[in-house]
Amino acid sequence: MSYDLNDAQPQMAPIGELIPDGTFARVRLTIRPGGVNGATPMDAWLLKASQSSDAKMLDCEFTVADGPHARRKFWQSFTVAGGKVDEKGQSIGWKISKSTFRAMVDSALGLDPRDESPATKAKRVLPGLKQLDGITFAARIMVEPASNPQYRDQNRIANVVLPDEPQHGPIMRGETVPPDPVNAPPRKAASTTPPGWQAPAPAWGTAQPAPAAPEWGAQTAPAAQTPASAPVPPASPQPAPAAAGMPNMPAWLNG
Repeated sequence: MSYDLNDAQPQMAPIGELIPDGTFARVRLTIRPGGVNGATPMDAWLLKASQSSDAKMLDCEFTVADGPHARRKFWQSFTVAGGKVDEKGQSIGWKISKSTFRAMVDSALGLDPRDESPATKAKRVLPGLKQLDGITFAARIMVEPASNPQYRDQNRIANVVLPDEPQHGPIMRGETVPPDPVNAPPRKAASTTPPGWQAPAPAWGTAQPAPAAPEWGAQTAPAAQTPASAPVPPASPQPAPAAAGMPNMPAWLNG
């Protein structure tokens, strides 16, 4: 007996190595259930609760389908309820996520984002967020700098590539598309310095009295910003029913 290793797949990149900033790739979404009920029966135990607010999120794992980064994974959560609200009391995070989810559907099904015909609109109606599980679409991947130096930078979806963009066709055919780096600037961590606090003088500076600082140099550390508590938004609306005669199941789940 012998083991023929010639047909083995290339080894994966080292664990923790990021997908290069601006990479275009076809990715598959897998939902990781978080034990919190969503707004529809289909989404029972599907969502994940935020540890810092009342937000409920969809915890997603993305796997690169093909190309030089095939099988590489990254993770991202999308707010679907709660969190910060706008002047109308609606969840800001959900409005952003909803736009992203629509783009995923358009990208996966090859729908013109400007097409508002009844047949196309029916394909954008989902009986539950669970139906996004398994969707495969074209994406541009970015490197998001960590807000805390103790943590590593992470890959994120920079934007979903839509059918009216030149990269969409080649990406969905599994072709290699030159990257378009996002170059996201580092995120600054929130200040935790108490108002008016000043660092004590070092021991070597106590022998002689320190000269008085000029008025324009007298500054105190900025006060830490405390996030305002957001009012609880109204319950998420039920998805609208599909148009008469139109299928409820997305095409990517129908084989």
